[in-house]
Amino acid sequence: MEILINFLQTGAFGNFTIGNLCMLIVGCFFLYLGISKDYEPLLLVPIGFGILVGNIPFVQGMNIGIYEENSILSYLYKGVTQGWYPSLIFLGLGAMTDFSCMLANPRLILLGAAAQGGIFLTFLGAILLGFGYKDAAAIGIIGGADGPTAIFLSSKMAPHLLGAIAVSAYSYMALVPVIQPPIIKLLTTKKERRIKMQPAKPVSKRLRILFPIIAFLITGFIAPGSINLLGFLFFGNVLKECGVTERLANTARTAFVDIVTILLGLTVGASTDASRFLTPDSIKIFILGATSFAIATASGVLFAKLMSAVSKKPLNPIIGAAGVSAVPDSARVCQMMGAKEDPSNYLIMHAMAPNVAGVIGSAVGAGILLATFG
Repeated sequence: MEILINFLQTGAFGNFTIGNLCMLIVGCFFLYLGISKDYEPLLLVPIGFGILVGNIPFVQGMNIGIYEENSILSYLYKGVTQGWYPSLIFLGLGAMTDFSCMLANPRLILLGAAAQGGIFLTFLGAILLGFGYKDAAAIGIIGGADGPTAIFLSSKMAPHLLGAIAVSAYSYMALVPVIQPPIIKLLTTKKERRIKMQPAKPVSKRLRILFPIIAFLITGFIAPGSINLLGFLFFGNVLKECGVTERLANTARTAFVDIVTILLGLTVGASTDASRFLTPDSIKIFILGATSFAIATASGVLFAKLMSAVSKKPLNPIIGAAGVSAVPDSARVCQMMGAKEDPSNYLIMHAMAPNVAGVIGSAVGAGILLATFG
């Protein structure tokens, strides 16, 4: 009986709290969204299961927890806290990305820039709620709807908030199909949603090769703090476009990025131990994150309406919502909204232009915040 009692007291049952129960429910909910609803399953399934892993209580000193030195999880988590995983994911993302849609219609880059307004407005909102400049900068980047960038910046500026910021960023990325359509519908008319845009012109191979090199040099000089992200993004794109490293590009966009995504999702989820995660600051971050994402979507749509009003070429304001960095889900939402009004309207390639521009914009924004407050 003494052995049994000791086992119960030192095991999971003896250390279980209401907070652990709440987080286990959240983890199961993430798994449900990823598996049953198909909301970003490549992100939500690893994160959801990681939340389950991180909220099985145990006695400190067993060297199994993510916050215990020399545990397996703690070693894997260094890829998050040291910013390795975000950079490596950007490498794979660059090897997947086709910038042709943006290069064929450069004016759409402005929509990617406009959607980053959510970052800086949320930064101000976080300051008003009592967060310091560094914490507010890390929270504000959630508005870009870019999980790797949010993790990278919070690991440098607010590591104590990393778990809440990462889960918040990825949650809103996964819920793009739920959050964005009502905002788009609210800010646009039926007539505007039915606008058909002119087909994009083809882009030469030479321009596709030169763009990532030139873009890296420009963004690197503007925001050196973004080099760890944009350097990997544009390098991956060079591998894809140059035509002589297809083997490397194929590895980067398949097995390599899949492995990093698994490790990132699992360790981010495991970092949400209830005793560290369920705090008033976490609640504020989730509220600010939702507000930030809504503002970013609205900013893109409203700026697209302005561009449409002054432009000679037709521009559907729906694609402004794709200015956030949730690639390619935001572009898919734009296609869905346009096709719902007119099944013959194809917006996906037009929407991809501000979508990939938003990836660059959020990384530049993170670099500026890091240089200013880091």
